[in-house]
This record gives sequence, C-alpha cells and structure tokens, in this order.
Amino acid sequence: MATPDDGSPADSLHQDGVGEPDALERLWTPYRMAYIRGENKPADDSAGECPFCRIPGEPPEESLVLRRGELAYAVLNLYPYSPGHLMVCPYRHIADYTDTTDAEAAEIADLTRQAMRTLRAVSGAHGFNVGMNQGAVAGAGIAAHLHQHVVPRWRGDQNFMPIIGHTRVLPALLTETRDLVAGAWATG
Repeated sequence: MATPDDGSPADSLHQDGVGEPDALERLWTPYRMAYIRGENKPADDSAGECPFCRIPGEPPEESLVLRRGELAYAVLNLYPYSPGHLMVCPYRHIADYTDTTDAEAAEIADLTRQAMRTLRAVSGAHGFNVGMNQGAVAGAGIAAHLHQHVVPRWRGDQNFMPIIGHTRVLPALLTETRDLVAGAWATG
C-alpha cells in the first residue's frame, strides 16, 4: 500500500492516468497482447506458415526447445499457463492424434513422461495437466499441428489472478526457465 512521506497510511493510492484511484495494484503483462491479437498465429494451415514446423530449425536458445527426439520434440510454450508449461510436438505437420504413427505416438508419450519427471525435479510440481486440444473448436490455438501440453501445477497456484484479473503470474523469464529445464533434462 502506498504511504505518504511521513510514513502514515495513505488515504488513497496514487494512480497515474485518467479517472479516480481504485486501490488496485497493476501487474502489467504486455507480452500477452501479441497472443490476444493473434500476432504469431499462422496465416493459414500450411507447414510453411506453421511455427511448430519452423521451431526445430532455430537455435535452442531462440526457439525455447528443451529436448529433441527422432520424431518429436519438447518446447516451452511461448504463452504459458504456468512456469514450465511446455508442449511435445511431432516434427511431422499433422493435425490429429489419430494420424500419428505408432512410433510418433510412442515418442510423444515418452517425451511427455520425461518432461513430467524433469519438471518435478526442478520445480517441485505437485501435479500436471496433460492433454491435447484437437481442433480449433476444442481450444487448439494452432490446430494444424498436433501438440500435447504439459502444464505443471502446485497446490494453491491458481488464485484470483487468472479468474478475476485475467492475468497469469510467471516468476521467471522464458529463457531462464528454458535453461533450467533443458539443463536438468540433459543430465536426467
């Protein structure tokens, strides 16, 4: 809470801008605006426009890739629900889980298990949400390329912020999270 120079509690909080002070603190998350505007969304469903097809060819530090397999890879989510939120994607540009080969499905499952073990080791996650949104109507942000979400969870991690404030609090930069998780994965 803001206080005047004399140390006594302020009658109202200082707020720069228009309107009356509302006694709310501000947590600015301008990086989310790119997601809201759909700035990084592919123009179409082709492999040429697909970020999941492009990401594996970029340097790991820029692409946020954590682990590469033969048929699939793990990458941090650029717009995470929680710290460590990652996705496991096949290299092949397919939209539906039923289109995976047996080998692709097995490697996606194996990378998912490895991701959970690694995230548990580095962050003490109490649980996980794991799943795929199949199709735009099911919530897939990029429906043209299959990806499985691995979202670490902690007791009490979902407070009022996402519900009332429509804001997610992430205590670390994505590059720091990538270095931590990729380093632990490599040694685990």
